[in-house]
Amino acid sequence: MRYMLLINNDEAALANTPVEKAQQMSAAYGAYTEALKKSGAWLAGERLRPTQATTSVRIADGKTNVIDGPYADTKEQLAGFYMIEAADIDTAIDWAARCPAASTGTVELRPIWEMADYMPKK
Repeated sequence: MRYMLLINNDEAALANTPVEKAQQMSAAYGAYTEALKKSGAWLAGERLRPTQATTSVRIADGKTNVIDGPYADTKEQLAGFYMIEAADIDTAIDWAARCPAASTGTVELRPIWEMADYMPKK
């Protein structure tokens, strides 16, 4: 089954991280990504730009509304993601717990709907 690991962190805290600690975090993410790839669990993953680069799009009454920034104002922001393949939820939880973000923010773990699970049968 595929899972998304949604990495949420406090952008302001990350922006104020000393260079040495930022380098350590980068190395930790590199090692984590390599471990995922070597295990065969890694499907995709990327770091996202800060929320000031965000554009939110919403349709209301047939009109497109474009808003600069994220729609929700939260303490933590979506900072990146990994898409992994795991045999079960326990294995996915183990990978989420190993993610460096689990010790500095929150890793939200979500199963991905497989198209066959929700597409109408012919």
